Amino acid sequence: MKEWKKCGAGLYEEEYLECEKRWVFLLLMCVGGYFGAFTYSIRGGVFCNAQTANFVLMAMALGRADWGQVLYLLIPMSAYFLGAVVSEAIANPIKKLNLIRWDTLFVLLEMVAVVVLALLPERAPYQITQVTINFICSMQYNTFRQARGIPMATTFCTNHLRQVGIAFTKTVKHRDASHLRRLGAHLAMLGVFVAGGVAATVLCRVFLGRALFAALIPLGIVLAGLLHADLTKERGVLTRVPHGH
Repeated sequence: MKEWKKCGAGLYEEEYLECEKRWVFLLLMCVGGYFGAFTYSIRGGVFCNAQTANFVLMAMALGRADWGQVLYLLIPMSAYFLGAVVSEAIANPIKKLNLIRWDTLFVLLEMVAVVVLALLPERAPYQITQVTINFICSMQYNTFRQARGIPMATTFCTNHLRQVGIAFTKTVKHRDASHLRRLGAHLAMLGVFVAGGVAATVLCRVFLGRALFAALIPLGIVLAGLLHADLTKERGVLTRVPHGH
């Protein structure tokens, strides 16, 4: 696929925005793995990246008529819901300011949230961390949708594993390099997710809640790359909508 194309004004622009590049998705996926291992290891033994488990737990609670547990589970589920609502509602107003892209601003806000959570005392209720990570994972998932035209999730692995199976079958059947590239892309996402989880598990043993500061490294790299693109090569296309939105 061509990297450059002619636009209507006679200028040339990249076919994919910086926020759609695979390196961005790989780093965010690593952060997703880090968040999952962090909350499970030292913040209540739960995974906050997605909500499937909470729906299962709610179904079980309904079956037991445990209404208190049902109401409790509505908290993280509502946080995830609100994350999608906010990220969807705020993107267009931010775009109209023509300063930086919403994708860039979101990564900055995610870093602020990470700093706040990392500074919480260990005795703070786990729910603060759980609900906040539910919220930002939902926003991240909804904001970053496609990496160079390939649908991607940056906070959980289920779809990537499914896509690996599909791409593997098509690669063997058709001997098509495009399916092999897709296979590699999804395998890479799974690999960095696991790497993030390993890093969080190791660092949590030593630094406890302060281990969350390490997530600022990949997030900082992403922020620097996106901000540089916003202020330089993509300065004139800040209103352009990424693929998949």
